[in-house]
Amino acid sequence: MVESTGNIESLLQEDRVFPPTEQFKSQANISDPKIYEEALKDPEAFWAKFAEELDWFKKWDKVLEWDPPYAKWFTGGKINVSYNCIDRHLSSARRNKAALIWEGEPGDRQVYTYWDLYREVCRFANGLKSLGVEKGDRVTIYLPMIPELPIAMLACARIGAPHSVVFGGFSAESIRDRVNDSQSKIIITADGGYRRGGIIELKQNVDESLDGSPSIEKVVVVRRTGHADDRMVEGRDVWWHDLVADQPLTCEPEPMDSEDMLYLLYTSGTTGKPKGIVHTTGGYLVGTYATTKWIFDLKEEDVYWCTADIGWVTGHSYIVYGPLANGATTVMYEGSPDYPDRDRFWAIIAKYGITILYTAPTAIRTFMRWGEEYPQRHNLSSLRLLGTVGEPINPEAWVWYWQNIGGGNCPVVDTWWQTETGMILISPLPGITTLKPGSATRPFPGIEAEILDDAGNPVGPGAGGYLTIKKPWPAMLRNLYGDPDRYKEHYWSRYPGIYFTADGAKVDEDGNYWLLGRVDDVINVSAHRISTMEVESALVDNPKVAEAACIGKSHEIKGQAIVGFVTLKDNVVGTDEIIAELKQHVVTKIGAMARPDDIYFAAELPKTRSGKIMRRLLRDVAEGRALGDTTTLADPAVVEALKEQYGEEE
Repeated sequence: MVESTGNIESLLQEDRVFPPTEQFKSQANISDPKIYEEALKDPEAFWAKFAEELDWFKKWDKVLEWDPPYAKWFTGGKINVSYNCIDRHLSSARRNKAALIWEGEPGDRQVYTYWDLYREVCRFANGLKSLGVEKGDRVTIYLPMIPELPIAMLACARIGAPHSVVFGGFSAESIRDRVNDSQSKIIITADGGYRRGGIIELKQNVDESLDGSPSIEKVVVVRRTGHADDRMVEGRDVWWHDLVADQPLTCEPEPMDSEDMLYLLYTSGTTGKPKGIVHTTGGYLVGTYATTKWIFDLKEEDVYWCTADIGWVTGHSYIVYGPLANGATTVMYEGSPDYPDRDRFWAIIAKYGITILYTAPTAIRTFMRWGEEYPQRHNLSSLRLLGTVGEPINPEAWVWYWQNIGGGNCPVVDTWWQTETGMILISPLPGITTLKPGSATRPFPGIEAEILDDAGNPVGPGAGGYLTIKKPWPAMLRNLYGDPDRYKEHYWSRYPGIYFTADGAKVDEDGNYWLLGRVDDVINVSAHRISTMEVESALVDNPKVAEAACIGKSHEIKGQAIVGFVTLKDNVVGTDEIIAELKQHVVTKIGAMARPDDIYFAAELPKTRSGKIMRRLLRDVAEGRALGDTTTLADPAVVEALKEQYGEEE
């Protein structure tokens, strides 16, 4: 029923355990295991306690209104996220504390105190207003990992304009799709960004995307690389530095209803059309604030670094909103971990005295392959807590991370959540939880998770099933933008009133959760969710291709790699040159992270009698496994031929 990567039975037999040390427990933000029982008894009271720690213009009337599949949190409350991330810290010693430490790939760096951040956010918020941006207008942000990215997000939040951040690796066509779906009024970009010593042409992508994006009125451009001054379009484009030059240094925050939209974030879907995830204001902030505080055991003196890109939800929740709401010092790095050498991450940790590191299993597996010599070049003793995010981590990578990066002294919080959940839902609490390498351990207090079979019955320890969430949580998505029917169908139809995560999972005898990955046709490549339908559509867009099917196969470093099976049109002969052409075509249509690792030519694709492509059998071919049940195929010889042609390579 639920396919897994790797041997799940060996995971469940993992006998290495790491209880919290007495020293860590004694200083932890939360160390009493009774909190799980208390939160389960009265989750609304549990979340309300965290909400009380934030600043509200008007307190809520009711904590939760639940009419499945729609939830409303802290109804009647008025709050502003930008105010809670900046202004409320200015009356204390945090005023002059580093809020944001940024380092560019070329080595340039900048530190913003909370007072600096306040000033820059206000100036840009006023700049947006001067361009006609009003409460409720959508703003698309397509920037590299530079300070202007969180500043733009916080400025949008300040004036009540929902932002839609598009990852800098996406193509012009992907930008256009997102702009048109959100009907954005403004797009914010840069002349370029640095990656592995080269320049990413962000402004060029935006220019190409605007052919067919009539809603965009203005393009705000950050001068980062200095190579696109001749590409500014008069009357449409405006430089960031010109826009903010004469703006007032203060901007009153807009009182937002708790359920007002804070942002849109597009994520891949199995139909090929990206889904616009709607996150609102009050509940989202409470959820990210609470999880940042407890899971990362955040202290006033911590220097916290989440290595994700802000273009993904991890960056929204755990670089920007969660840490800043807690008054933390959060670190941003623009470039690649291997530029100019493979020790760049470890150099950054040593340089800034980073105490908390949150990164992806993909990166950890890459570091393992590179070897211990690179972290050994630097003093990493400032680290006190490690985290992982984006996909399940295999036990050996967990132990390598714990030993070689944490020196055997740092708890590792392996976290599970999704773009849709907005906040971490399953994770250790480092002052309470006994850690098991490879397991995300237990649901966060107040989260009621359950693993169900096809019929909706709970499965016992060791049995695989579908991970579901039975009760609403504060940071949950509220809808799919402009598509409520798809929202209901995708997340709430399989088990009515219960959130379907589309992830497989098992639970062991100790109650620890083990995540098995996706059960739908979304491929998880280096923690980037990529729809098979999107890649297939890009391949078929090439005039040489008649039909295509894509699957994800296990990859030592990336978790999953994309494999395309392509049927070429008549009179087209498959060659290495065509493979290269098709891979580049996907990059052009979607972005570099969607480039297939392998493309196989197939005279025919295995299909059921009703015409459905059997991707499960294509996975068997790509993984070199024995073929599964072929009785439903219209022509079983098709997959046998593929197995004979390509199976020996694996």
